[in-house]
Amino acid sequence: MIEVENISKSYGSLQAVKDLSFTVAKDQVLGFLGPNGAGKTTIMKILTGYHFPSGGTARVEGYSVEDDPVEVKKRTGYLPESVPLYADMTVEEYLSFMAAARLVPADRQKDALERSVAGCGLRGVRSKPIETLSKGYKQRVGLAQAIIHDPPVLILDEPTSGLDPNQIIEIRSLIKELGRSKTVILSTHILQEVEAVCSRVLILNEGRVAAQGTPEEIAGTLKGGDTWEIVLKAPGGTGNAVMAEKCSRLASLAGRERTAGIGSPHEDGEVAPVLAEKDGLWELRFFLPAGRDTKTGPQAGEGIFNWAVAEGLKILGMNRRKLSLEDIFVKLTSEQAGPSGTPLP
Repeated sequence: MIEVENISKSYGSLQAVKDLSFTVAKDQVLGFLGPNGAGKTTIMKILTGYHFPSGGTARVEGYSVEDDPVEVKKRTGYLPESVPLYADMTVEEYLSFMAAARLVPADRQKDALERSVAGCGLRGVRSKPIETLSKGYKQRVGLAQAIIHDPPVLILDEPTSGLDPNQIIEIRSLIKELGRSKTVILSTHILQEVEAVCSRVLILNEGRVAAQGTPEEIAGTLKGGDTWEIVLKAPGGTGNAVMAEKCSRLASLAGRERTAGIGSPHEDGEVAPVLAEKDGLWELRFFLPAGRDTKTGPQAGEGIFNWAVAEGLKILGMNRRKLSLEDIFVKLTSEQAGPSGTPLP
């Protein structure tokens, strides 16, 4: 559906995008993540024909953004961060104008308008001037103009920027529904938005691809990445020496049987559970490298439970934590990416 091969873009001496490649399949929602200045908006403008690349090629449904920009625009709907609305028009007048500007045939413009109004929840405000609408409804109007010509591809730049929590939930729900029948690229700084809406993630840093894939796939490529953290809480009162001796025994077991995956990785290759006293409770933390095998974490967690019972510990709780998208984002964008990042197949 979307193919980007070795795209570069320079503005004078500033190279905003550097040799970037990725693909987006049909009916997939791809989340663009990256710090300010990473090149997200530049790529979106290239894919919508607003800018041409300085090098490389980009295609939408097989059409080149340079050789066939009109065909590309027919097949894409674009919602920029600042929605281009005519405030003195009513919603219906504006969408009728956009349908004509998008070359929707005259005999289909009324149906296109009704579909967009219904799809974006604008029936109750269709006769109101745009200047009287809340920001949430203005975003809905922006989405409606992006889908007025029923494009197979939607490109949305910060669609929930500046909205209140209720409006954000509404717009996310709309995007998720649109993603059932369209290919969507969504740029956002809100990591929860990506987790809620997107099926894949592309993380940019300094104009390059730092990583792409599902959050689980990306975590699996990172050093210490796809790791389960299990916290076992037991009552206090057991002597320091006794508890330390129990943990030492588990560390020894983990060192001999690496396949069990139990332990906390250290630079020297040793593994050990982490013991701390907190609020009158002992906390034992176990870091379980899961890799690509999603069964490793649960199996090791069961092993830790059985070990605690065998050692006579009265378990008050066990919590499981996986590397979050926020952890992944910080790790990839705070460290210098390599020449091609860590893209996945």
